[in-house]
Amino acid sequence: MRIQLLFLFISLLVLNSESLNCNGNSPRGHPSDLRVFHIDSPCSPFKQPKTVSWETTLLKDKARLQYLSSLAVGKKPWVPIASGRSIVQSPTYIVRANVGTPAQPMLVALDTSNDVTWVPCSGCVGCASSVLFDPSKSSSSRTLQCEAPQCKQAPNPTCTVSKSCGFNMTYGGSTITATLTQDTLTLTNDPIPNYTFGCINKATGTSLPAQGLMGLGRGPLSLISQTQNLYKSTFSYCLPNSKSSSFSGSLRLGPKFQPVRIKTTPLLKNPRRSSLYYVNMVGIRVGNTIVDIPPSALAFNPATGAGTIFDSGTVYTRLVEPAYVAVRNEFRRRVKNANATSLGGFDTCYSASVVFPSVTFMFAGMNVTLPPDNLLIHSSSGSTSCLAMAAVPNNVNSVLNVIASMQQQNHRVLIDLPNSRLGISRETCT
Repeated sequence: MRIQLLFLFISLLVLNSESLNCNGNSPRGHPSDLRVFHIDSPCSPFKQPKTVSWETTLLKDKARLQYLSSLAVGKKPWVPIASGRSIVQSPTYIVRANVGTPAQPMLVALDTSNDVTWVPCSGCVGCASSVLFDPSKSSSSRTLQCEAPQCKQAPNPTCTVSKSCGFNMTYGGSTITATLTQDTLTLTNDPIPNYTFGCINKATGTSLPAQGLMGLGRGPLSLISQTQNLYKSTFSYCLPNSKSSSFSGSLRLGPKFQPVRIKTTPLLKNPRRSSLYYVNMVGIRVGNTIVDIPPSALAFNPATGAGTIFDSGTVYTRLVEPAYVAVRNEFRRRVKNANATSLGGFDTCYSASVVFPSVTFMFAGMNVTLPPDNLLIHSSSGSTSCLAMAAVPNNVNSVLNVIASMQQQNHRVLIDLPNSRLGISRETCT
């Protein structure tokens, strides 16, 4: 008995030490990997003191959809979220980045639908974080002047009296004013000299990721564009689910160590918002039935921004109403001898012990069948399970279908811009 207790105690110590090993940046030993932490990871300083309700998450997703819809239509390069609701007060997934010489560590949010990187800087008025980047303590930091080509690529650029380049933008319900800066950015063991980013000196609102944001879109100031010689415009990420011990995954930069066997689909470009990762979703299958969805609900239309994107910032997949209703109705039809109820903003929930059908997203050249962990969300008591997707709200003028982070968890999502493709393979992201 003592031996068993000792073994259990040692096992718990090992598990705890693994889950709290927050400083390592190569989760699987790949030199190009960064650890990706969820906000609720034990390694995250942004962990919420209380569990966030489903309804709160769906409200944040709604705000995110309004934001993405505005980006897709391209009315403005950067637009606020309607109704003043924030995307999220803290980021959903964060990575550790080192800025400056010597390095100043920052935990920045990942955003695959934005381009420019920005961090709060010393002297910032309105920044909520106590962790601020201090350019005066970095020997490699410099402010870009108005004539620099990068100044024209910044959102809403301005020229100060001292001829330094500034810009202002909105993100969620917040606004920032920043100075365009260059410094060394170090990810894993790769120093990236003269990396261009925004040094925030003024902020309003509460929707900004506390220690900044790293843009993984396709624009000229994104990480992918600025490091194309180093990482060849290729990266992948693997988002963990809540069952993983440390709630951490990985961001893998460059073509090396990417999956060899991986299903892919072509990336599409919207000239009005080229940063978004559009794909051609051609259908959805529930069980063995291809659901009858109006073609217009899935069609890619650059003029209106309609189509399907992959996004790391939305939590639950949202489908335009005709597509969602068709999927939901077929899902309900296949759940035998049970009536669907609503809970926490989801409208297809079951308390009885039932057999759930599979759901497969069908893309051009690639089908992705969702495992139960990516398809269903369970109540805290475990007695109720709900289909973890929803329709775009009626008062959100969105024509986008968004494949969100929960449906991406425990999959490696590959973005390969040289070959204009997006790939997906199953992987345990811990």
